[in-house]
Amino acid sequence: MDRRHFLAAAPAVLAAQTSSDAIRVAVIGTGTRGSYLLGHVLAIPNAKIVALCDIEPEHLAKAVEQARAAGHDAPGYSDFRRMLDERKDVDAVIVATPVDTHKMITIAALELGKNVYCEKPLANTPEDAKLMHTASKSAKGIFQAGFQLRHDPARRAAVEFIHKGGIGNVLFCQGYRHTGDLPRNRLWYFDRNRSGDNIVEQACHILDLFVWAIGKAPLRAFGSGGVSLYKNVPPGRTTMDNYVVVYEFPNDVRVEFSHLYFDPPGFSGIKERVFGSIGAVDLAAGTWAEIGRRGAIRLDVPDAGQDSTRQSLAAFFSNARERKTPLNSADSALRSTLVAMMGRKAIYEKRIVTWEEIANG
Repeated sequence: MDRRHFLAAAPAVLAAQTSSDAIRVAVIGTGTRGSYLLGHVLAIPNAKIVALCDIEPEHLAKAVEQARAAGHDAPGYSDFRRMLDERKDVDAVIVATPVDTHKMITIAALELGKNVYCEKPLANTPEDAKLMHTASKSAKGIFQAGFQLRHDPARRAAVEFIHKGGIGNVLFCQGYRHTGDLPRNRLWYFDRNRSGDNIVEQACHILDLFVWAIGKAPLRAFGSGGVSLYKNVPPGRTTMDNYVVVYEFPNDVRVEFSHLYFDPPGFSGIKERVFGSIGAVDLAAGTWAEIGRRGAIRLDVPDAGQDSTRQSLAAFFSNARERKTPLNSADSALRSTLVAMMGRKAIYEKRIVTWEEIANG
């Protein structure tokens, strides 16, 4: 097996590199999500943390200690611009900051030739998302978005099964995310002008899976939502606590998705189901069933049980070395981000919104 094919073969490829090939990594944003990503990077062979950045001193101090405990001596910065200016040795930047800051950090890093892994969604406005996409196209480094569920073994196997015709023609997708409210200390999240609201900041994951399975952008969307229970909780809240959205795709395909934050114990859960002309697939479970037959059949899932975030980050480093287009690329990330924004616009404006409006507006 030659080097190119070996490196493309598996996430374990990173362990095969020599120490001189270590990718030097900076993490910008070391709060809840950033520290989680940091933990995964520290466990990936030959990824070396060389710098950390956060505007919150407590978050930054914890991240510096987290890296030090794993044998990585990484100084902390409160200004990402200063960090990028001083640490010219950085090969890759991981962006795990609030959504409204993604554009300025990502574009700055791409313009310096860095490889960038930016958390989903791309941005909180269509304009910023499109600017990030444009910047990625002329960049020397690769860009990968944090739509890591594409790297979940069960979901990946399920979508591949769909693409091979396992359930016939896709006709309908049903999803919901009923998970209870988010921690109240994430105040930026509850400001929809910063987070993009939960259909963009959270639901984009499941919408991305459905769009990936269908293989096309929707034609139109309509929906309804608002704040029914958590009014002004936390104070100043402008994000919805419940909504439902329906997308219509070419070939008479529909997607229905609902999101609820005040579900009691026993009523929680996440579902991602795709129904076709001869059967249906549960993406998260990695199972399928044929119309007219009882019982679900488990799909063959290579690497079952592997963490999707770890797999996504490992793929990022492999893609950076090989200059490969990621599975969660700038193109797919832009489309899925805009799909979420399309639903948001339909809910906010209480009308049908078309893909042309959001994609070309």
